[in-house]
Parts: sequence; structure tokens; C-alpha cells
Amino acid sequence: MKTQRDELKRQLSQPAPAADPNRPAHPNCGIQPTMHRRNSKAKAQRIEKKLLSADRIRKITSSFAFIEHRFLRQGFWSSLSHHELLLYLFLVIVSDRNGLSYYCYDKICSLLQITVDEYILARNLLIEKDLIAFDGSLFQVLSLPQKPRSSSAGALKTAKDMQTHDPATIHQLIAHCFEEKT
Repeated sequence: MKTQRDELKRQLSQPAPAADPNRPAHPNCGIQPTMHRRNSKAKAQRIEKKLLSADRIRKITSSFAFIEHRFLRQGFWSSLSHHELLLYLFLVIVSDRNGLSYYCYDKICSLLQITVDEYILARNLLIEKDLIAFDGSLFQVLSLPQKPRSSSAGALKTAKDMQTHDPATIHQLIAHCFEEKT
């Protein structure tokens, strides 16, 4: 009869499967199986959760950022670039209970250590993917759409909208104009 230890050795000795961003690398990685009374095999695979540092239990004392598990499980995370993720998570952290925040682009770029060009690209892609709305000064983190997507409605949708109403795009255009003249 195989023991859990033998089974674990067998699993660890198998070659790693091809990378799939929506699939865990290890069969039990990221999965929290539910227990069924009739399924005895589930007992062997169940991960028991225990506190790793009992003196450092997180306590929610004031405002709190929230991201649905769906963001990871349904492919939103893997659909975003590094800068999109960075900006999205920042906006989630700084927003109020309605998802609203009003950080200006220069402060965002400074805090995230990204360029204005990287910020504009990430912001515009998050708008296209229907994850945020932006009116030129105010951001809103939106409820997640049914599935990850590449286009949607947002307060500022077109390049013309951005050039007319977005301070960061206007700043970028002016900076590029001065660079060309020198």
C-alpha cells in the first residue's frame, strides 16, 4: 500500500508540465479542495491551514482593499501586463468603498516608479479591458466583467478623448513637442 510520502515523491519526480498561466504548476498548488464525506481520497489531499505566525494575525482596523478571487481564478491576472497589474492593484488599494480615487498621474508614476508613457499605456489598456473608468481626474475601479476582455466602454475611450481631457496625455504631448524642437 502506498503511503502519502511515496505518493508525494512520485509527484515531485514527474517532469513539470508546460507552463499555463491559468493552471497551477503542482496539482495541489492554489487549490483548496472541498471535503466530501464519501470521497476518502480527498482526505489525503486536503491541505490543513494553520497560523504560521500567531502573534502577527492580520486585523482589519480601518479601510481595507478588496479583490475578488475571480480576478486570479478566471484569468484577469494573467491577462494583464506587469504595468497594468501594478496600476490596477495601486488603484484598488487607494480607492474608497465605491472604487473611486483621485491620485494625479505624476504622483502615481512616482509611487509606482514608472514613466508617464508606461502609465498612459497601462491606464488605457485597463480602460479597454473594462477594469477601470477614468474621467480625466477621477478613477473608478469597476466591478469585474463576466470574463477578461480587451475592449469596453469607459469614460475616456479614444485617443482624441485622452488628448482633450487627460492631464497625463496632454503633458506627454507637450513634452514630445518640446523634445522635437530641441
